[in-house]
Amino acid sequence: MKTRMFILAAALAFAGATAGQTTLNVVTAGDQNMVDYVNNYLAPKFEAMNPGVKVRAVGTGPGDGGSQKIYEKLSAQQKAGSNEWDVDVAVIHQLASATMVKEKLLMPYRNDVSVGKLVSRDTAKNALGADVDGYVMPMFHSQIVFAYNPDLVKAPPKSFVELNDWVKKNPKQFGYNGVKGGMSGVGFVTGWVSAYSGMGDKLEKGPYDASAAPAIDKALSGLKEFNQYVVMTPGNAGTLDMLNRGEIAMGPVWVDMFYTWQADGRMSPKIKLVLPSPGLPGQPMYYVIPAKAAHAQLAKKFIELAESPEVQADGIIKQFNWYPGIDPQYVQPKLDQAAWNKLFTDISPADLSKYGRPFPLSPYFKDIVEGYERVVLK
Repeated sequence: MKTRMFILAAALAFAGATAGQTTLNVVTAGDQNMVDYVNNYLAPKFEAMNPGVKVRAVGTGPGDGGSQKIYEKLSAQQKAGSNEWDVDVAVIHQLASATMVKEKLLMPYRNDVSVGKLVSRDTAKNALGADVDGYVMPMFHSQIVFAYNPDLVKAPPKSFVELNDWVKKNPKQFGYNGVKGGMSGVGFVTGWVSAYSGMGDKLEKGPYDASAAPAIDKALSGLKEFNQYVVMTPGNAGTLDMLNRGEIAMGPVWVDMFYTWQADGRMSPKIKLVLPSPGLPGQPMYYVIPAKAAHAQLAKKFIELAESPEVQADGIIKQFNWYPGIDPQYVQPKLDQAAWNKLFTDISPADLSKYGRPFPLSPYFKDIVEGYERVVLK
């Protein structure tokens, strides 16, 4: 931990070393594309609007581990009694945000920025069951959906119940990657349990109740039978690849990954998407401001830019094929019709609002994954 903290501290110290200017330190979890997005796209725009300011982004790595490193740094500065912390803006996952709000590491800022009122999804208030209202702004939303080949699937199932009937009539035409090959498969499993346990809201909003285990196991028993009729794919990319080659006709995929493959010519343009009832999970990344950020007002201005409809349209949607962090109605006027249709023809904003669900609370998530290995794979 000490080595990781030293590396991050050294990077931030270097970022602020240039004399005669103010450096806005942005620390982001996630893949390298997150760092590149800030340094190559957002930074030049913000610097042009704010002469004398330099934006520097540092990455801490993918997954919840990347957010954990940010938590460790802020927590260390809090415990040291520092009056000014050297992270001005952070980009973190849902799980870390809950911990950081609870430990008073973050500043409530959403009501201080005009773009705060453009957010409509519950993820701006609730992070895996924790109240984060006011402390976070979704940078973007990723979403798991069903992709299908319309040549092979004339009427795609629009619910998990319809899917269960469909696979029995069309064996080995649906594929997913279980719980160890990528999060599109994990999301399918949690969506199944939500649909068949009758616990959808409780899984997502809590409170956690260990006595719910039998209901989860019962839903997973149905999934074990379902698996007799499906193909297990080798990961997120494997599902897309098998769809493209026609080896399966339908499977759960990440929307942004799907559209990136189509843009790169790796996915047939005829493949379409559907978001089934009662829903599949997705997740946001959050912009947050540390409680004692050295440049809090600049940080708010930076998030104002990053969450503006123009930047959400051009950066989040056009460059990365993510769903916007703010309500799509505010982004639509900033997009040409082709760009809008690309992201919202198959799955409308109304579908996304109704059927785009969060992942279950962490303890329920653990119960479902462990239950899958115990009940489905035995």
